[in-house]
Amino acid sequence: MYVAAKNRYDKMIYNRVGKSGLKLPQFSLGFWQNFGFEKDYEEVKEIVLKAFDSGITHFDLANNYGRPFGSAEINLGKILKNELAPYRDELIISTKAGYTMWDGPYGDHGSRKYIMASLDQSLNRLGIKYVDIFYHHRPDYDTPLKETMKALADIVNQGKALYIGLSNYPKERALEAIEVLRGYGVELLIHQPKLSMLNQWVKETELDKMLIKEGVGMIPFSILSQGLLTEKYITEIPLDSRAGNPDVGFLNEDSVTSELRVKLVKLKEIAKKRKQSLAQMAISWASMQNGVSSVLLGVSRIGQLEANLDALNNRFFTDKEIKDINKIL
Repeated sequence: MYVAAKNRYDKMIYNRVGKSGLKLPQFSLGFWQNFGFEKDYEEVKEIVLKAFDSGITHFDLANNYGRPFGSAEINLGKILKNELAPYRDELIISTKAGYTMWDGPYGDHGSRKYIMASLDQSLNRLGIKYVDIFYHHRPDYDTPLKETMKALADIVNQGKALYIGLSNYPKERALEAIEVLRGYGVELLIHQPKLSMLNQWVKETELDKMLIKEGVGMIPFSILSQGLLTEKYITEIPLDSRAGNPDVGFLNEDSVTSELRVKLVKLKEIAKKRKQSLAQMAISWASMQNGVSSVLLGVSRIGQLEANLDALNNRFFTDKEIKDINKIL
């Protein structure tokens, strides 16, 4: 029988999410890839339990995570039932709806029909009565925003989710959604955008500043740019990597340009001086951006999780380091 590590909260840092009363761990575990039936269940369980033993209390999912769709939620549901049931009140479990989940006109986008049905399916796969955070996964400009936000507000009122989040919403649409939700008596808790050293649209569009002003937290995903901000692509493209095998990710060989490699080499030099790997420095950088409550770690094995967690030990940057990094980017 699994018993959680007694010292699981000793090293993790917990940050308040916006102006809410909720705190999230500095690092959260994302289930986007490698947590469905494409991965051996025992490996999935090992990573999840190691994460919890290390103080990671937040597991982030979506309806279509895993291959086939829904399998990541099924795997976590099994772990929740067999190992983590006694610790449910120590966990933050989030899921989402917004991308294609099932065939037909009601299995995608942002209609009330889709959102309500998707959450019911997610709760069934997870084997729980509520999720802590429920996200609309992407903006849907063909559905009235009031319809989507009213569905999210009703989900909170029904007790099926404690908080509401948005993902991939640009600044203006996010601000409009915040205002509509408030009209229904619900505050937006958190926004989940893509953010990394190589993709700073959040800062460029001042989405981060708007979220801070409105009291909304931020939890970036793809903080390693699908693996580009590791050292694996500096000299070649491994055949078993996401760029070498596009079927397992969103990269291809064209993603790894000579210009990018020059940047990676220079960034690696800074990381080495900080006694970090390039990936660890990229994680530290993302976690220290303005408005960030937590960052999502995506891992495929225990060793990656342990290496990522080591980034906690060197989170801060000197002014010179920031200046040098910005010059490279």
